[in-house]
Parts: sequence; structure tokens; C-alpha cells
Amino acid sequence: MSETKTVAFHTLGCKLNFAETSSLSRLLEHEGFQKKEFDDKADVYVINTCSVTDSADKECRQIVRRIQRNAPGSFVVVTGCYAQLKPKEIAAIPGVDLVLGAAEKFNIVHHIRELSKNDATKICSCDIDDVNIFHSSYSFHDRTRTFLKVQDGCDYNCSYCTIPMARGKSRSDTTENVIRNATQLAANGVKEIVLTGVNLGDYSPPTTTEENFGILKKENFFSLIKELEKVEGIERYRISSIEPNLLTNEIIEFVANSDKFMPHFHIPLQSGNNRILGLMRRRYKRELYADRVHLIKELMPHCCIGVDVIVGFPSESVADFKETFDFLHSLDISYLHVFTYSERDNTTALDIQPVVPMNIRHERNKALRNLSYMKMQYFTMQQEGQIRKVLFEGHAKNNMMEGYTDNYIKISAPYKAEWVNEVVNWKI
Repeated sequence: MSETKTVAFHTLGCKLNFAETSSLSRLLEHEGFQKKEFDDKADVYVINTCSVTDSADKECRQIVRRIQRNAPGSFVVVTGCYAQLKPKEIAAIPGVDLVLGAAEKFNIVHHIRELSKNDATKICSCDIDDVNIFHSSYSFHDRTRTFLKVQDGCDYNCSYCTIPMARGKSRSDTTENVIRNATQLAANGVKEIVLTGVNLGDYSPPTTTEENFGILKKENFFSLIKELEKVEGIERYRISSIEPNLLTNEIIEFVANSDKFMPHFHIPLQSGNNRILGLMRRRYKRELYADRVHLIKELMPHCCIGVDVIVGFPSESVADFKETFDFLHSLDISYLHVFTYSERDNTTALDIQPVVPMNIRHERNKALRNLSYMKMQYFTMQQEGQIRKVLFEGHAKNNMMEGYTDNYIKISAPYKAEWVNEVVNWKI
């Protein structure tokens, strides 16, 4: 592979994957590879996969086929969650040369050097229980908002989810390294950092000994955000997604009084029915969720709240769905990310009956997406006339530029070069 000079990346899934793809890109660029756009012809293509839903698996296979049509002689690497869960399935896709599981993802340079296009497909994977190292990652030069990974893996084992099998046990970066990365990003002109992880609120770095006192110092997500607040040069932080049972009152109160942490929470709900929440093995009930939303809105009436919800989970009846719909309708939330339940291999949800027909799942998805649209319209109307701070992004489309207010309202404006990566006061 010594002649290979160009590499292109494609990322599927979550903000965490974007952060890791950016880090993989820097590793290869450091080795002399030139980064190309994914639609350009490249010597190496790297696909960082997701496997939350069946559609993510299908999309990966479609992308490989597209590469085969456009650049049949290129070297194709597949990594990410799908690669860890089903490496043999991926290796069987014509055109795939290298499959890297969770433990080998960041050894990509070593593996690419050892192979050529004509070799048999190589699988580099391991038992997920052996994955116990944290690899620091952040996106840079990809977009105005930089994704900084501070936690990986999950110990929760929700009945529908394959992430623990794909990512391994919960593990975290050290606070010192997170601060070091944030400081470096600030030095490079980054204005906003989005903190990311698989289960971000479970952030728990290795216990350290307090210098001079010899006592153990236990750190958590709350202590981390207090330290990040002190980093000079970073103007805005966002918390990407946090479980309701881990979103403590002290975190909410801290954000309400912070100059840097934005009034924007994304809090997974998954169902507004307590029976379904129990079957999902979620660690809270709807009453706790409502309490979190009420406290946020009491302290920050202007705060944007996003919600993840799954429709069509096994045994979800008409009455169960109506309870979820009515619960979401009653909450002062801003938007929904709606997922149609997808059967995943080796999950305990497969044993729950009866199965909800796919057409009904899609109907319920549409109903909640319509509710989400109405919620966002109402939330935006509430902000009319207010002056809010917008961070504008660098790219222009049709001579227009876009950015987000502190409370996550998308703003479009005529392109002005002097506004790129700048925080601008904007009347909604």
C-alpha cells in the first residue's frame, strides 16, 4: 500500500462516529495520505458504520456497491459498530478488503500497510469483552461545531439495543485529557464543542489520588462540565444526549447559570408508557422524565429540549402508543427524533410478543414526526422578537449561510464572510 496517497471517508450514525472518523482521518493524513471527498475517486475508502437500525446496515452495503461501480480498484475498509457485530457478513460483501472491529479501529494505519487489493478480505476483530481501552477523538475542520468524545461504551443493556455488543463496557477519558483537547481546539479557533459519548452521563474516569492529601478523588460528568467551563477560548458547549436518570438537578442548575453551556438538552425517552419502559429495560419511569423537563423549563423557559422515542416496540398496543403520544403532547419539549423499532440479532426484545406489524410502526412514526413538526413550530414562535446569539457556519449554499442560536433554532441568512465561525446577535 506504499503507493496509496488518497483516502476518503463516509460516516454513518451518531455524533460519536463523526468524532472518530475525524480522528481516523488525522491518523492517515499524518502518514502522508491526502484526504478526498467521498464522491471523488480515492485509493482507499473508509466506511465508519452504525448498526442501531436495519437501515444503517443496508446503507453500508449500498455504499460498498457504489464504490465498486465508481472505483473498483480501490481498497475498502469497513469499521464501526456494524463491523464489530457482523464482521463475517461484511467480509462477504464483494469489494470489502478489510473489516476492523472495535479494538482495531485506531490501528488502521498498521492494517492498511500490510494489505493489498488482491489479498483475501481480512477481518480484525475480537470479543467485545476484551475492548477496554478509551481512544480520544474529536472532529476538526469538519463543521463549525466540533464533536469531542469523552466517553465510550455502555453498561445499560436495554432490551432492544446492540450498542453494548458493538462498543463494549462504559469507559471514559481522563478529565485532564478532555481539558487538554478542549484547550487545543480553542487554540485552533473552535467556538463550540459538542460533548459526545455512548452514555455521556455515565462519564466516570479512573479514580485519581488528590495530590498532597493522598485521598481518592471521584470525578463524574458534573465535575467535568465544571472544569470545561473554565477553558478559555471556547464560547459554547452542548451536551449531545444524556439519559434522564443521569441528568441530575445539579447539572440542570449548572447549565441554567452557565455562560458557556447552551440551553439545549437532548434527553432520550423511548416510550411514554411505563410498561413498555420496563420491557425496554430503561432505568426510569415517565414520571421522572416529566420532572426533568419541568425543572429545565422552570429554570430556562427558553431552553430547547429534544427527545428520542421508539415506536412499534413489541407488544406496544394502540392504548400504549396513545399514552406515549399524549405524554409527549403534554410536555414542553421542542422536537422529536423518532425511530421505528427494528429487530436486532441477539437482543432480548426478540422474545417479546406480539410483534407490531410494520405498517402500523410506520403509521405511528408518521404521527410522532407530525407532532415533532408542530412542537418545533410552537417553540420557535415562542422565541419571536427575542435577541439570541447565533454561531454561523462556514459553508454557503445559494449565497445563504446557516447557524444555530444558543437554544438550537436554525437560522438562515444571506452569506457574509465576516460572520463565518462568529457569534452574532440575531433577532428571531
